[in-house]
Amino acid sequence: MKERNKFLLIAAVFLGCFYLPVEMLPFRNPLFEALALVRSYAREHVLLCLVPAFFIAGAVSVFISKASVIKYFGAQANKFLAYSVASVSGSILAVCSCTVLPLFSGIYKRGAGLGPATAFLYSGPAINVLAIAMTARVLGWQIGLARAVGAVLFSIAAGFLMHLIFLKEERERHEEGTLDFGQEKEEKPLWKTALYMASMVGILVFANWAPPQEGASGLWADIFRLKWILTGFFALALVIMLVQWFTRPELSEWGRASWAFARQILPLLFAGVIVAGLLLGRPGGEGLIPSWVITKAVGGNSIWANFFASIAGAFMYFATLTEVPILQGLIGSGMGKGPALALLLAGPALSLPNMLVIRGVIGTKKTVVYVGIVVVMATISGMLFGVIVS
Repeated sequence: MKERNKFLLIAAVFLGCFYLPVEMLPFRNPLFEALALVRSYAREHVLLCLVPAFFIAGAVSVFISKASVIKYFGAQANKFLAYSVASVSGSILAVCSCTVLPLFSGIYKRGAGLGPATAFLYSGPAINVLAIAMTARVLGWQIGLARAVGAVLFSIAAGFLMHLIFLKEERERHEEGTLDFGQEKEEKPLWKTALYMASMVGILVFANWAPPQEGASGLWADIFRLKWILTGFFALALVIMLVQWFTRPELSEWGRASWAFARQILPLLFAGVIVAGLLLGRPGGEGLIPSWVITKAVGGNSIWANFFASIAGAFMYFATLTEVPILQGLIGSGMGKGPALALLLAGPALSLPNMLVIRGVIGTKKTVVYVGIVVVMATISGMLFGVIVS
């Protein structure tokens, strides 16, 4: 199938999901929940989250030199610097578990080591400043603080464990030249590349700036009121830079690279969202697994309750910030604070759609190990937190 036909097919599927008339369906069941979730995903996350992320990932693969990525995130890079940068990236990006995937794929394919790339993969959606602040305000400062500390430590621990477990494979990957993408082009000045990338990150961040809590004031609320002005400023700056600094062949290569990420990732994401909606439904809706089963299973602070919360969080799809009201309802229904933290640490960073795409980038074995590490660490953290606050 020609690339044009593939693009038209994906565009048609997206438009079908975007305008899916779910209100006209004469039934309310898991199939409805699956279709409603995929429409919500198409409307709220593709245009403003994923499309900018695809272009950023394409820019990384084309305009950021492989030598630079390897220097700061490669197998021989300074570990303290690599993990420090990767572990706090989420506080800047504030993306969901699916939006981070093109960025993760871009830096990994460009030469980043598995450990730093995995730390970035976890931290991107997990260390969201607004989500942590909202958690502390709605669910209590103890859970908010535990989530903030746990997310940073988790990203470092998960990345370092992945590095150790697959150390031999990573060395072979580095030594055998599997990261060779051809001869490096002459780099643009660093300041130009930095401004160009910053403009796209600015578009991604401000276009998706979440609304403050009702009645709240301050810097976050002020930025929200100005979000489209700020987004427009970064978009205008990006257009000027593209016209002034880039040639037509460079722009064509950037477009092809961005399309390659979209072609690889979007079909898996939509398939995963449909399955997640079918099994678990949406907030306020029922999937094949009734919500009362989940509520009953996460009461108390037993190892089973924490493990179940971690597993449920890992497979559910959480749009940014939606995990807080969901947990508020679960805690009100009897969920323990330990399992609540376990779900917070596993949920926003993982989802079934997320897992399918990760598998396409690093393979089944590494994906299973990564998910297992997150679930185990979330379970243990939940149990310890439950003991401390009981």
